[in-house]
Amino acid sequence: MQIPENWQAQKDSLKDRVILITGAGSGIGAAVARQAGACGATVILLDKIVRNLEQVYDAIEADGSPRAAIYPMNLEGAAEKDYVDLAATIEKEFGKLDGLLHNAAMLGALIPIAHFEAELWYKVMQVNLNAPFLMTRACLNLLMQSDSGSILFTSDSVGRKGKAYWGAYGISKAAIENFMQTLADELETNTRVRVNSIDPGAVATALRALAYPGENPASIATPEQVVRPFLYLLGAESHGITGKQFEIQGVAF
Repeated sequence: MQIPENWQAQKDSLKDRVILITGAGSGIGAAVARQAGACGATVILLDKIVRNLEQVYDAIEADGSPRAAIYPMNLEGAAEKDYVDLAATIEKEFGKLDGLLHNAAMLGALIPIAHFEAELWYKVMQVNLNAPFLMTRACLNLLMQSDSGSILFTSDSVGRKGKAYWGAYGISKAAIENFMQTLADELETNTRVRVNSIDPGAVATALRALAYPGENPASIATPEQVVRPFLYLLGAESHGITGKQFEIQGVAF
């Protein structure tokens, strides 16, 4: 599924919206955070490396966008209480949450299932699947208080069709797609919260470089070039669209 061809982000497209972005320290997360700020959103930047978050924060500040917030968290080691504390902090500081972008991910290793180490499997599932579940559950009441809440998952083609050697990463993304559809179905009738996923295609990120070390990053889209669909789905203009799988296929917007 694609967003409307003629839709363009405006300076007020996300005005007064509070949006939490995981993996916001680099790549797609950082690009979405900066552009969401430019569209009027107050962005909560979540990642494990503080210096990366500070760089994105400074860029948002330099853009003249609403002041962002930094929330360092290592999803690999976070416990259930950490997510409850996160939601409580957001409620205390902002009083609401309008958007949640689950963008953080761990690749693990591209090896046959027969050789996949159990400990690495657990780590990938913790970051890519368990963390989004715990964070979504903790933040759901806040999202329900929004006039147009949006939960968005960054997906991958290997989560929609299994591929040899993609192991825990591909399987975790397949589980995320099912999680998205299940949650969308549960929330569609009685809430204003919509839930979707988006496969950005081939994008020059650190995770992509690990998966394809011989690839020339100049031959694929930059994070900044795939931001537009994310902004649309996080904004109120996509109200009513839920349970959908969006796909960019490496197309630069």
